Amino acid sequence: MSIQHISAVTLAVHDMARAVAFYRKVGLEFLYGGEGASFTSFRAGSGYVNLILSPAREPVWWGRVIFRVDDAEATYQALLAQGLQPEAPRDGAWGERYFHLTDPDGHELSFAELLRR
Repeated sequence: MSIQHISAVTLAVHDMARAVAFYRKVGLEFLYGGEGASFTSFRAGSGYVNLILSPAREPVWWGRVIFRVDDAEATYQALLAQGLQPEAPRDGAWGERYFHLTDPDGHELSFAELLRR
């Protein structure tokens, strides 16, 4: 198992329009979603900052750290061999094979392999 780098950070926001306006002002490159979307993505150098709408004032779900890996299936099997219980890998419409794992404090980690198209 070899983690290359953090690919993206996904942040829960209460007001998508306000958050999109802020991140545009910060200078991130807008990629997907927008003011009326429930999910928005920006490019941040070689990584990404994603926003997900969470209208509750105190969100239960804080967000997700995404790690780019060479092989999602091999990484999944390695984590299973360590006695961990990640969700099964699946393919996302955005071109990644990924799976999630929650740490003991409830933080969600995602491991994603870029699919070749």
